[in-house]
Amino acid sequence: MYYIRNRRSAENSSKNIWSIQKVFRHLSNYIINEMNSAFKALDDPTRRKILELLRKKDMTAGEIADEFNISKPSISHHLDLLRQADMVISIKEGQFIRYSLNTTVFDGIVKWMFDFTNNKKNKKSSR
Repeated sequence: MYYIRNRRSAENSSKNIWSIQKVFRHLSNYIINEMNSAFKALDDPTRRKILELLRKKDMTAGEIADEFNISKPSISHHLDLLRQADMVISIKEGQFIRYSLNTTVFDGIVKWMFDFTNNKKNKKSSR
């Protein structure tokens, strides 16, 4: 009886470890995908300019479009990519949509870069 109970306990432990590893794998894939979306959003100069504008103040899509010499549907596409990357937050106010900067994504990027460079430095110093 003791042997069976311990065997079941060991099997449950290995299942739990496997489940934890699976969760971490999915979480790390999610973080990687989120970072890829962020870097893709930052790759375009128009989107970087939109972020600069939103850093100063919240704006509607029309106000943002007035700052560029491109079509409003094109601005809308850029805003959609920024929204998919969680870099901007959109709030509907009547018939307008107001956009604001989501700084938590940038905090995550800075943390990742900091960790990335620190890990590289630590590996060099341990050699």
